[in-house]
Amino acid sequence: MDRNLVLKPIALMSICLIFIVGSIVLAIPLYFGFLAGIALTSIVLYKSGYHIGEIWETSVSALRDVKRLLIIILFIGATTSVWLASGVVPTIMYYGFTYMEGANFLLAAFLIMCVVSYFMGTAIGALSTVGISLSGIGLSIGIPHNLIVGVLVSGAFIADKISPLSGLINLAMTTVNRNYKELFKSMIITLIPTIIITSIIYFLIGSNYIAQTENLSMYKQAINEGFNTSPVLFILPAIILILSISGLDSLKTFSIGIAVGAVLAIVFQNSSLSSISKSLIFGYRGNTPSEELNSLLVSGGMISMIEAIFIVAGAFLLIKLFEKGNVLVPLMDKLIYGINNRLSLIKRTGMISILMTVATCDQTSGIILPSTILQHKYKELKLDNAVLARTIFDTGVIVAPLMPWNINSFLVKPVMGITAAQYAPYAVLCYVCPLVTMIVSYFQFRDSLT
Repeated sequence: MDRNLVLKPIALMSICLIFIVGSIVLAIPLYFGFLAGIALTSIVLYKSGYHIGEIWETSVSALRDVKRLLIIILFIGATTSVWLASGVVPTIMYYGFTYMEGANFLLAAFLIMCVVSYFMGTAIGALSTVGISLSGIGLSIGIPHNLIVGVLVSGAFIADKISPLSGLINLAMTTVNRNYKELFKSMIITLIPTIIITSIIYFLIGSNYIAQTENLSMYKQAINEGFNTSPVLFILPAIILILSISGLDSLKTFSIGIAVGAVLAIVFQNSSLSSISKSLIFGYRGNTPSEELNSLLVSGGMISMIEAIFIVAGAFLLIKLFEKGNVLVPLMDKLIYGINNRLSLIKRTGMISILMTVATCDQTSGIILPSTILQHKYKELKLDNAVLARTIFDTGVIVAPLMPWNINSFLVKPVMGITAAQYAPYAVLCYVCPLVTMIVSYFQFRDSLT
């Protein structure tokens, strides 16, 4: 049965995006924007000949597919609480203060997050564990909140770009039919200059925020009075890193991390099971002699992730309805028209990947659609699929956390405490990476212009 939408795909996507952006502008919960988009898309599909049963089944299937991610989101909220309640974050801060005196903390924080996220394979996982410790140190030495979060986001999303443990990288390997070694060899060409440029920028900005001995001593004393610190508590970050490197899936890793954190809270902080449970669900706030320090040692727990769950579920549901109505493919056909050389193909690939990520609020569509539809063009112009994957990850994937309506920024907000609009100007790597890939591609393939 041939079913044409009663509303043009571009018009439908534009209106849905207006609903979402409108929610941000009007400062109402973002999931209302997604609900409006879901309602409009469902009506358009119904008026275009799709049965109510088909639309309902698509919606149920979307929620079923995203169920695992929703559970992980809850566990992220619990993880941030247990890292605080167990004393792991205060301990990392305590020892961090010792080594941060006189150091360029912004540069150090960026490089630490790059390494941790690469081995963990998850940007949000890195932010919700080591990231909250580094954020606490940064805030305590006077670095503005939006600046330190922007730095941490830059380092954390190295995971999505190149980590072999990243679900997105594995999705790309399957889609473009290339192994990790082939992708790595292509991606490292743009990653190295991206990290160098970003590091220089953070070094220059960070030279204005050098830790002072007096402040650090005051915070160390407050931590000593409020927590039992011990190097043994580093066992939790070590376990999380080992489990991530071993390839254990995120749900099991977070579960084990929460359980180990609860045991450490009981043993080292003399916490009761009821207080730990309360912290996991409703959040945690530090109890030291320093109110300023207490304001840094805060987590919202699982309940703080409820809004993120509604938003993520709404985003996935809307994407599935777009796929059901074949909304995205006509747009893709228009975007690939007229490509006649390698450089224009790479530029168009980046544009399409960013557009799909923006329009669908998720990186998955920004990977699958261009990598599937453009492969024949890459073959025609004798470009390897590894370059296709590199361009997608240097553009659509890496810019995702900059958009307030993207799934990634939904998850950063409850973990870091601020919105994408606040940290985005300082997430330098997310801007540098697309520019570097275009410059590198120009020097690699400029001969195709002649």
